[in-house]
Amino acid sequence: MSPAQSPRLVSSGRARIGDVGRAARRMIARPPAPNPIDAPGTSEATWRAWPELAGLPVMDITRWTSAVILAAHPDDEVLGAGGIIGALAAAGARLRVIAVTDGEAAYPCHGATDLVTRRVQERAAALSALGADSAEVLRLRLPDAGLAGRERDICERIGELVSGFDVCLAPWEKDVHADHEAVGRAARQVSGRAFFYPVWMWHWAVPADSRVPWHQAVRVPLPAEVASRKEAAIRCFGSQLLSTDPEAGPVLSADFVTHFTRGYEVLLPVSRP
Repeated sequence: MSPAQSPRLVSSGRARIGDVGRAARRMIARPPAPNPIDAPGTSEATWRAWPELAGLPVMDITRWTSAVILAAHPDDEVLGAGGIIGALAAAGARLRVIAVTDGEAAYPCHGATDLVTRRVQERAAALSALGADSAEVLRLRLPDAGLAGRERDICERIGELVSGFDVCLAPWEKDVHADHEAVGRAARQVSGRAFFYPVWMWHWAVPADSRVPWHQAVRVPLPAEVASRKEAAIRCFGSQLLSTDPEAGPVLSADFVTHFTRGYEVLLPVSRP
């Protein structure tokens, strides 16, 4: 019998059973909900078997002469929009990458300074592999794994930095990663024309998932050479692809990385209220 169904005992000195049950529930700490990122993810084979994905409307980016790309961590921009970066670079577009954090919390047991140096070098190598050596990279050095609640701070830091560009690309504001979401929300507020690129969504979502606004999604086809360059760029992030902890494994598993080796990328246009 549940507390709500228990008879009421009103004798002197006795509480109602229902009240006791509610008090007990308040005293027992509920375990936190599991993070979808930590759960087994959707395979790339499952995504590729969903015909609606490859049938998304095509977005023409050939008229973009400049773009600013926001990244919560080194590698976000390459995973989610590396092909677009490569294609724009090949067309001579002006590119600016805003690195909100340096990804120093990827391996808490390792020296943050050494890891920052490595990840900064990995990003530079990845941009070079994309043919985007001339892209301007601005590092804000905000705390990795510490962007939740700092949306206003991010807006203040990037407001002027995103102005004057045809488009702003940012992590999806509902990617189920606090850092990604904070950067995405900031992009929504400060950019006149923005698109979200999903990263972790490919892991925790499923085809036709109602949590994803598929009706707004668009597809950016990648020429074969650009797709090849993107794969080479992803391989530059050895700190994320190779395990430094035998028990935990790499940050980015081989299965996860396959989501970003398609011949197209998916963007979610930022709609205004």
